[in-house]
Amino acid sequence: MLARQRQAVILEEIRRTGAVKVSDLVIRLGVSDMTVRRDLDVLAGRGLVEKVYGGATTVAGRSTDEPGFEAKSVRQLPEKEYIARLAAELVRPGTAIGLSAGTTTWTMARFLDDVPDLTVVTNSIRVADVLQQRGRTDRTVVLTGGVRTPSDALVGPVAVQALRALHLDVVFLGVHGMAPRAGFTTPNLNESETNRALVDAASKVVVVADSTKWGTVGISTIADLDEADVLVSDVGLNTDAREVLTEHVGELRLAEPPDEKEQGVGA
Repeated sequence: MLARQRQAVILEEIRRTGAVKVSDLVIRLGVSDMTVRRDLDVLAGRGLVEKVYGGATTVAGRSTDEPGFEAKSVRQLPEKEYIARLAAELVRPGTAIGLSAGTTTWTMARFLDDVPDLTVVTNSIRVADVLQQRGRTDRTVVLTGGVRTPSDALVGPVAVQALRALHLDVVFLGVHGMAPRAGFTTPNLNESETNRALVDAASKVVVVADSTKWGTVGISTIADLDEADVLVSDVGLNTDAREVLTEHVGELRLAEPPDEKEQGVGA
């Protein structure tokens, strides 16, 4: 297969699913890892795809663009692991917490195995699945109803009504973007309303967002920056962003890569 043909196949797959992994393309195309990466470099250089850790996704664009769960799950993988691990340290035994939909909160769910007597409320099918699969008998998982979005969130009036009746100790909120004027945002209007209900139900709000979210603005604001009691991001956050966030959020925590001996925990 010629390079142009391979690249056409890759581009079609990305447009169909939102994301591809190098390992999957190696098998599908019957070529080497290096060949696939060169093809992705060519496509990225033409502005047709966005290269991410281990693969590529569709190009980010308008404030209403909403990547699917699979597309987002391959972005900033190491940073999401570090952030999830640090955020999980804020969870106390015997509490009721909320986890919004999103790939960072989904990653965080894997780090809650050692926290006993938890009640977890979520509007994410993916998050609920992870928590249920862990098999703890002292854990209650509450999944709101609602309409399913491309990112596998359950949103809309049903979800909002369920959340308005609840009182949570802390909510962990994943976001599409964060910026000085826009605050924490999402490209989905219905998801914004549902996440707002999560924020309103919480005594404490912890936002989990990797450094690439800074400067990204979705169409709808979930919350202002100063409504976050804690923001957990990563050390890739630039100096200007750190200054703005330190001024507005209650506490800024930056996750660093764990020691090598700790690698593999939560996998």
